[in-house]
Amino acid sequence: MAPRRHPGERAVRERAGLSGRAALSDDAIRAEIPEVAAAFLAERTWLVLGAVDAHGDPWCTLLRGPAGFLRATGPRTLDAAALPGAGDPLDAHAAARVGLLAIDPVTRRRMRVNGVARPRPGGLRVTTDQVYANCPKYIQKRHPRPVPPGRRGAPACGTRLSAEQRSLVGGADTFFIATSGPDGDADASHRGGAPGFVRVHSPTRLSWPDYAGNAVFNTLGNLWSRPRAGLLFPDWETGAVLMLTGSARVGWEGTSRTVVFDVGRTVSVPGAGLLAPGEPGYSRFNPPAAPASPEGAPR
Repeated sequence: MAPRRHPGERAVRERAGLSGRAALSDDAIRAEIPEVAAAFLAERTWLVLGAVDAHGDPWCTLLRGPAGFLRATGPRTLDAAALPGAGDPLDAHAAARVGLLAIDPVTRRRMRVNGVARPRPGGLRVTTDQVYANCPKYIQKRHPRPVPPGRRGAPACGTRLSAEQRSLVGGADTFFIATSGPDGDADASHRGGAPGFVRVHSPTRLSWPDYAGNAVFNTLGNLWSRPRAGLLFPDWETGAVLMLTGSARVGWEGTSRTVVFDVGRTVSVPGAGLLAPGEPGYSRFNPPAAPASPEGAPR
């Protein structure tokens, strides 16, 4: 049975001219973890986690571990033998609605898992509500490896992007986004494109085009209902991560759309990510990035 869409998702589908057409993934979304999904998850060495903090701000972070650190222990139970690091915005110890994204940039496969996470010794136990695969569009092919132990540094916090951070964001071909819906359900998703597809307009404003995907509109539907998001930008050269939280709105031109993000808070953590130096194999689906514009606020 196809999942019931919340009002924001239905509104975005109608605005995009797709209200009369079924989303391609609707009949593939289930509460249980299929065998093929369990096998895929067990092979992963990192996981994207999205959730809302105690202040109501969404964040996106990484969990890492050896193959097998993710394990399906029941039809609707996923155990993760890892926790966010000290100082991470999601370093909490209470039950939370979470969105998880397991992705393999080598094969361009990805799996979404949404549900409720509860702490357990050394990790999390997630009771799943939604489990489904996504299409491989816009995933760059690369071979990430863990940052060597002992390289994690202290988080650095701010409210504006530094020049170095603006360079990282402006040259990114991949980032991850966390949102939450009107009922508090969290979601984590991938965004990819040619380097420069994320435009930096100022130290506090970014934008990016929303490319055609599976027409489920989890992210845009959530933003319609609750215009806040958490972003995670990996630095594949150094292994650092840049986490942002702030407000996000969707601008429309016909049925095409652009997301405008205003930075509220920043957290940068050296050594908390993954290493994959060098140029990746770019997805053949990446549209050309738009020419850079002078700094300023997009309409």
